Amino acid sequence: MAGALTGGCLCGAVRYEITAAPAFSGRCYCDDCRKVSGTGHNAALAVPSNGVSIKGKLTEYTKAGGSGQPITRRFCPTCGSRVAASVAVLEGLTLITASTLDDPDNFVPQMSIYCSYATSWDPPPANTPAFPGMPPQA
Repeated sequence: MAGALTGGCLCGAVRYEITAAPAFSGRCYCDDCRKVSGTGHNAALAVPSNGVSIKGKLTEYTKAGGSGQPITRRFCPTCGSRVAASVAVLEGLTLITASTLDDPDNFVPQMSIYCSYATSWDPPPANTPAFPGMPPQA
């Protein structure tokens, strides 16, 4: 990663800077991600939490994910943009919503997960590994 990645919400009240290289990136097609994204999938970068600085007020919503463990999604309370999330099973990582990057071309997806939930109108791309649920753990 050359330099920091920056981004923020639609209204500009929330801004962030990422100084750590992403641990992984990808698309999730589960029901929750589809509903929260407003489209067929969620695209996110997982970055070490100590390498992300977020400025501005965020509202949180927590719900159990597919693992049964909580996922806390963070939104701008003014414009509603979903900026970040933390997942209990990914301790130490912050998920940054790819579409909030100032330069969204900095998002390079490495995989697609929960593809068994994908809609016919937003299928996973053929050029990245696709898993019906979570990928196997190494």
